[in-house]
Amino acid sequence: MSCQKALTYLRIIGTTMFGVSLLVGISTAYIMGYQFFTTARNHLSFGLYGAILVVHLIIQSLFALLEHRNMRRSLETPIKLNKSLALCIAAYQEDPNYLRKCLVSVKRLTYPGIKVIMVIDGNNDDDLYMMEIFKEIMGWDKVATYVWRSNYHNRGPEETDDSYAESLQHVSKLVLNNKCVCIMQKWGGKREVMYTAFKALGRSVDYVQVCDSDTMLDPASSVEMVKVLEEDPMVGGVGGDVQILNKYESWISFLSSVRYWMAFNIERACQSYFGCVQCISGPLGMYRNSLLHEFMEDWYNQTFMGSHCSFGDDRHLTNRVLSLGYATKYTARSKCLTETPTTYLRWLNQQTRWSKSYFREWLYNSMWFHKHHLWMTYEAVITGFFPFFLIATAIQLFYQGRLWNILLFLLIVQAVALIKSTFASCLRGNIVMVFMSFYSVLYMSSLLPAKMFAIATINKSGWGTSGRKTIVVNFIGLIPISVWFTILFIGIIYTVILQTRKPFPESEKIVLVIGAVVYASYWVMLVSLYAVLINKCGKRKKETHYDMVLDV
Repeated sequence: MSCQKALTYLRIIGTTMFGVSLLVGISTAYIMGYQFFTTARNHLSFGLYGAILVVHLIIQSLFALLEHRNMRRSLETPIKLNKSLALCIAAYQEDPNYLRKCLVSVKRLTYPGIKVIMVIDGNNDDDLYMMEIFKEIMGWDKVATYVWRSNYHNRGPEETDDSYAESLQHVSKLVLNNKCVCIMQKWGGKREVMYTAFKALGRSVDYVQVCDSDTMLDPASSVEMVKVLEEDPMVGGVGGDVQILNKYESWISFLSSVRYWMAFNIERACQSYFGCVQCISGPLGMYRNSLLHEFMEDWYNQTFMGSHCSFGDDRHLTNRVLSLGYATKYTARSKCLTETPTTYLRWLNQQTRWSKSYFREWLYNSMWFHKHHLWMTYEAVITGFFPFFLIATAIQLFYQGRLWNILLFLLIVQAVALIKSTFASCLRGNIVMVFMSFYSVLYMSSLLPAKMFAIATINKSGWGTSGRKTIVVNFIGLIPISVWFTILFIGIIYTVILQTRKPFPESEKIVLVIGAVVYASYWVMLVSLYAVLINKCGKRKKETHYDMVLDV
């Protein structure tokens, strides 16, 4: 026992020293600005910090490729599908069309004997349409329903001790004795909804799959995730490939679709190689039920800075699995389509909420670095601090008093994005991934300030993007964007004033003109390709049948 404790302390010390050394090394490389080579008048240069980022991208892509190869090999492993499985669907003010698509896809799941539980966050008359759709799709004579005035943590109006205790028993019996159950309960947020399903199930099933009510599941999605859990008893949770259902509805949803593919099939595939996927997404995830009941109460009662946490439910669920020393995996063989915001404001609110949970869970996750591969520590440091380095770089270049520095920064951002997107296009076998380079502008202009705003308001709660039936517009997210653009605009004005006060070298003019032409030509080609692609693919939206497996 003492040896085990000593080994644990050594691992804690080792991972801490590794993380700190990595951060100090990267910071030193950035601050010192060591250059491997530079041209005359510093028009071009390549330094140590840039080399670190390039190496990171190469290593990440390599391990992602290896993990995809492992996924293909797993096809050869025969597995008996004899474990019990429950699918838990969280619903909140869902668009009726999306909910119907979700439930139709649930009926087509090929896993034998799956139990389906949909919990609706809200028990008002305005929420009844979701229960009616559940009955209609799943079969009026096959479902059990219950409108609960309370939930597991809050009593409804006029609820007595006896009636509340009776309702708790009724919910539990309803879930345990029926294959298809729909429960409407007192509003409490997504975590409350998920808790109801987990609690009512108890330990009656082996695995629990989670799903959102705006998600279309591939028929084999459950089977493929069960395979991953069955192959290794030390894997506590697994997520699948989440694609975008409404990607052709707007430019923001289209760019989100290519970003999703990159995030899942490269970033999370790489994490999966080392068994440390840091977020199993809500639309498509599966956990060992025995583990859920080890930390379910702690997961629900999570607090941060004195406030109860009501967002980041899926990321914290993943972190709880990692905290027990179990691995988390990703499989591209399990697929789904889910709705994403189609307007800029709603997308911005969503990203701000996700950034809040990312930074909060980063702190929690750091306590368990020692239980997993060093890659988990390495990637947490790289991804956690990268936005700060990027903001510092942008401000520094915009205020150096040289127009070429600003243009070079824009060119490098697009060049790196184009390299990543080209690799993704080759891996996916689809030229559509080239538009990932377009997403880089969205990242620089909106996500960076949104991340800083998320840190400043990290203890604020809410569902973030609201329900799909009623879209609430929140303009608060525009504040950090406005501040960011103001800072950069002042930097440009400052640079222009300085440059006009001194002689402008002829070589500088030539370089500026060439750089501007290259940058403009790049955008003309990219926007033209985008217009052609959307016109072609937009016709597919009008088709009655939509095949998620073939939609690449």
